[in-house]
Order: sequence, then C-alpha cells, then structure tokens
Amino acid sequence: MRPYLFIPILVPLLCACAAATPRAQLFFQHDVTSMAVPWTDEDFDNDPDTFTFAVFSDLTGGEREGIFNVAVEQLRLLRPELIVNVGDLVEGGDFPRQHLLQEWDHFEARASRARAPVFHTGGNHDLSSELQREIWQERFGRLYYHFVYRNTLFLVLHTEDNPPDIQRNLAQIRNEAKLVFQQGGWDAWRETEYGRSEERRSGRVGPAQAAYFRDVISRYPDVRHTFLLMHKPAWERPDEENFVTIEAALADRPYTVFHGHVHVYQYQQRHGRDYIRLATTGGVQGQGAENAFDHVTLVTVSDEGVDIANLRLDGILDKTGEIPAGGASLCFEIATCGDDPQD
Repeated sequence: MRPYLFIPILVPLLCACAAATPRAQLFFQHDVTSMAVPWTDEDFDNDPDTFTFAVFSDLTGGEREGIFNVAVEQLRLLRPELIVNVGDLVEGGDFPRQHLLQEWDHFEARASRARAPVFHTGGNHDLSSELQREIWQERFGRLYYHFVYRNTLFLVLHTEDNPPDIQRNLAQIRNEAKLVFQQGGWDAWRETEYGRSEERRSGRVGPAQAAYFRDVISRYPDVRHTFLLMHKPAWERPDEENFVTIEAALADRPYTVFHGHVHVYQYQQRHGRDYIRLATTGGVQGQGAENAFDHVTLVTVSDEGVDIANLRLDGILDKTGEIPAGGASLCFEIATCGDDPQD
C-alpha cells in the first residue's frame, strides 16, 4: 500500500490555514492572509480511500518486440498500486515443457520490473493444452480466484473452462489451424475448423466456477465496486448458462468488466454496466482494424465511483520528453506506422 504523508500544522500563526477545509489543514500551508486567494478551492482530491490500478492486455499472436518492455517502464512512471491483465501473456502452443517454461521465465522477468504487484489472468494462449494448464497451476496455483483491495472486489475468471474432451479437441484443431496460417495467412486460418468454432470467438465458464464466484459475491455484499477480469467474452456464447448467473448475482451492485482476446478496443454497455474489451500491449495488430493500438488502462476507484482512462503507449513520455525503453523507434499502431501482418 502506498504510504500517505500527513503533516499536522500545530500553530498556524503565519498562514491562513484556519480558513482551509479541515482536511486541507493537515498538509496545506500558505501565507496568503486575504479573503481572495489565487486558487479555486481547497478540496484536494487526495482521499486515502481512493486508489488507482492499471490493466494491460494481450501480448500474443506474434508479440511485437519491445512493446511490452516499454509498457512496463511506463507503468513504473505511472505508479499504480496494483496491476492486472486480461490474459494471453505467452505465446504457448504445442511445445515441450522446457520451451513453455522459458516463455514464462521471459514474461515474468519483464513483468517483475513493475513497481506494483501484477495479478495474472489466463488466456487461450496460456492455457490451451493440458501441459500448459499443468505449468500454470505449478507456477500460479489457481485458474480462477478473487481478491479484495481497499473494499473493492476483483474477480479473475477462467474463460477456457471447457470440458476435458472439448478442450483436447480444441487444442488439436488450434494447432492444425496454426499450420494452415503459416501457409495461407489469416484468410485461410479463418476457414479452418478452429477459425469457425464458437470456442475461438467466445469463452466458457463452467458450473463449478460460476458457483465459486456466486459464493464470493454473496460473502462481500458491501464492497464499493466489483471488477471482473477475463480473457474471452463469456456472455457471447449462444449456449451460455453459467456466466449469466454471475451477472445475476451482481445485478444490484456496480461492477465493470474488462476482457481482451480480439486485440481491438471496444466499449459497450450490458445490463447498464461497462463491458470493455481492451486492445493490445504488444500483441499482433491488423492494419484494417479500427481501434487496434497498444495501451494501458488506468482505473481510479473512490467512494464516488470509478474513473477509467486509456493511455496509448506512444503518448506516455518520461521526464526527458521521450518514450522510455527505446520506444521512439517502435510502432504502437500498425494502421498508421507499420506493415499489416495480415498481408
């Protein structure tokens, strides 16, 4: 938790602090004695119950070198209290254990430079095969979990929660689709069995997971806000019957959903709540896609509500006026400055 510095003013003889609001008296000093003052008010936005966290999105589908390193350095400058993500942190695939372990070592070595703790969400690239799930559970334990921070509830969902037989078949046809992609590109990939599958587009939440989150929600009825982090949009399946029970359990409270997977930013409302699909933080982009860019998201939580700001990586500069970590030489939006990976 970030420390807060309170400097009590015991003898306000040389300032007009007696005119300040009670909270401002704790830290605000000045020598203006007139009724007129050269500032708007003394209602500083520094409530100790307010906090800011960051969200980053997909790195995969062909990670673009250097982008995530820039994002981590920028997050060090922004200094959120905690960082969460929406999955697809490593490329994964049908590789031996040692190769997959090296991918995770590489990701974690970079993510560890962030000042704040980073909370992981699993995506399809992270969890497609039985071996990948085994490695995840060895390194991180739970596939889905929750935590509470400053009376704010975070629900981290597992949207690859398919029955074992479906998941094994999905892993197989996904590997076959990768081979097709290598020969024929994205158009050919979309026509594969995997490219046409419902599992490729939307996620699944199983009944046990849904029951877990309903229980968590019932145990925290008085939190200020609830955030749902997931990789795929679980509500888009035509046969979905479990995620909707989580939504129903949240119906009487404010909540926000963040997810990824498509690599294109999208804002929508569902049940009167914000459902936000993040773009990328170094993942593959398509030149023809509107709102395909690299960014991080800053979320500020207070007793008044939630404020969400999306910060494009090419607009976060350090004190020298440069993008850190050599970012000036990188392209953060393929549509404007790079080659289309789908050509």
